[in-house]
Formats: sequence, structure tokens, C-alpha cells
Amino acid sequence: MSSSKRAPIFRTASDLLAYIQSTGAKQVVLSNGCFDPLHVGHVRYLQSAKEKGDFLIVALNDDESTRKIKGTRRPALNESDRAAVLSSIRWVDAVLLFPEPDVCVLLETLRPRRHAKGTDYTVDNVPELETSKRLGIETVIVGDPKSHASSDVLAKIRDLEKKSE
Repeated sequence: MSSSKRAPIFRTASDLLAYIQSTGAKQVVLSNGCFDPLHVGHVRYLQSAKEKGDFLIVALNDDESTRKIKGTRRPALNESDRAAVLSSIRWVDAVLLFPEPDVCVLLETLRPRRHAKGTDYTVDNVPELETSKRLGIETVIVGDPKSHASSDVLAKIRDLEKKSE
């Protein structure tokens, strides 16, 4: 995909699957997360994930599932804004909003070649490990060491707001 184009954003796996098939992609990689807010660790994760294939899907937790995962004060950015930011990253080929806390259903439907997780996981503790093994999907750990956290970014913003009052 050209770096001047934004990746398409999908709300259904079936529409995404049809799109992937139309591109002729052979090495599909699925990444996932809340990305709330996006930070440099996320960008490095996505860049590393893209190196594992020729088509990178970012499965983005929708607002409701983000609340269930991160707590009632989240997301800080709504799903449309998070999807728009992700779709403008040059390594991202498609964004899919999804409502589940994990991507087991998407692994079943999309059948990517690889499932990329960040370095806060190991290949042995990925929540979707059993599904990936059963389907023959390789789990890869990518990105730089976990030294960035969205919660830290939000805490710093809150601290700066308090200091400016």
C-alpha cells in the first residue's frame, strides 16, 4: 500500500476478508489492541508486525470492549478517532473494529498466516494461543521491549493538567 493512502477501516470481518482476497496478499499478519492512546511503542510494534508479512491487519477493540479491558474511564479517544489514526500509519493495510476482548473469533474467520503480539507477551501466554495452534497460525512476538504504556501517557497528561491549574 502506498504511504500516501489511508488504510481502509472495516466493521465486519467478512468485508475485510473480501478486501484482502482482492489484494492478492499471501502473508497476512493480524495484530490487535486498544491503542488508547497510540504511542511510540505501538508504532514500533506495528512496524515490526508488518515485517512478518505482506499485509497487516490491525484489529482495534471498539469502545465497549476497550471499557471492559481498561476500565470505565476509557477509552480516552473514541473508536473512530483511534481507527483514523491507525489507518494513516504507513505499515497498516487495514483496520478492523471488533467487540470481543480477544481475537479468537477473528483468527477463525480471517485465518492469517501470523498473529503478532507485543513484547508484554511471550509465545506461551498469548490469550489466543490455543486457537492459533489449532488453526496452524504462527504466533510472533514483535516490537521493542515494553517500556511504554498508554496508561502512563494518560497519567502524565493528568499530572500536567493539575500543574497548570
